[in-house]
Amino acid sequence: MKLQSHSHSAMACNDSRLFRLGGQEISRNPSLPLTLRNPPRRLSTVHCSHSNHSLPYPPSLSIIKSTSKLFSAISNTLPNIMSFLTSDSTKMEGSDFTEEATEATEIYINAIEKKKIFVAGATGSTGKRIVERLLANGFRVKAGVRDLDKAKTSLPQDNPALQIVKADVTEGSAKLADAISDDSEAVICATGCRSGWDLYAPWKVDNLGTVNLVDACRKIGVKRFILVSSLLVNGAAMGQILNPAYIFLNVFGLTLIAKLRAEDYIRESGMNYTIIRPGGLRNEPPTGNLVMEPEDTLYEGTISRDQVAEVAIEALIRPQASYKVVEIVACAGAPKRSYGDLFSSITQR
Repeated sequence: MKLQSHSHSAMACNDSRLFRLGGQEISRNPSLPLTLRNPPRRLSTVHCSHSNHSLPYPPSLSIIKSTSKLFSAISNTLPNIMSFLTSDSTKMEGSDFTEEATEATEIYINAIEKKKIFVAGATGSTGKRIVERLLANGFRVKAGVRDLDKAKTSLPQDNPALQIVKADVTEGSAKLADAISDDSEAVICATGCRSGWDLYAPWKVDNLGTVNLVDACRKIGVKRFILVSSLLVNGAAMGQILNPAYIFLNVFGLTLIAKLRAEDYIRESGMNYTIIRPGGLRNEPPTGNLVMEPEDTLYEGTISRDQVAEVAIEALIRPQASYKVVEIVACAGAPKRSYGDLFSSITQR
């Protein structure tokens, strides 16, 4: 997406309401437009080889042992396929719809007989939306929570596809490995520390907590990891060190720096990762189309938590999202694009 062709719509993305970025509530200047620019050279970039990851995720149709089993699986999964195909994110016309529908059908066939998806931070504002959307799309979910009592009031209690387990990311990788266990196929991390006077909390949760999750995955062989991070985590290298949001979020515990260190650890881990950096998080329903750009490109904008949850699940099921960092905001003037197109447009670094 080029600024020159959407300058009029970029202004339409502004509002003067409070929003949350990196788990903190801040106000935004209504005179500042959503700005897109070419990403600068990172001051410190961690490279890792992916030569051992030639197989795309999710697995191919080899999981289906016979033709009869294939037809049975398709029949059982058809309601979920049709629900996905008729959702707002996949309504298209002509050849675009045909291509997206074919891809969606293949994705759901490949998801048959898969294990559970573990969601860390499942009772958080974004985490519970991820859990709900996973369940709605036919996935089996294991919700990792710190407070089981809170989970009883914030998560569905009568869905046989949902399992709730105690999982505190600050308690080390061994306990997390037991919670995730070998019946989980992938991990989505949507954790975040609450605002408070414990200045070490962001480091314990956003850095060490994520590191613990990664180490737990490596211990039990889980190879797919999706992290919900934040816009501006690499603000210093982007020339945004004086950005008010960057300053505010780092004053209280170096939140963005902690998140960036966790991102670097994920890249070095060798896992098949997708790192999602949303703009300011809003609890309201989506009001604009999704804008997805490469890392260190966006430094302003907001997005509905519902859209963040949708992106996380699309990243989970689309091979084009593997080994990528994406930045996302919503803008009413942005063109509507398929998720396959959006993820394919991001160059892997």
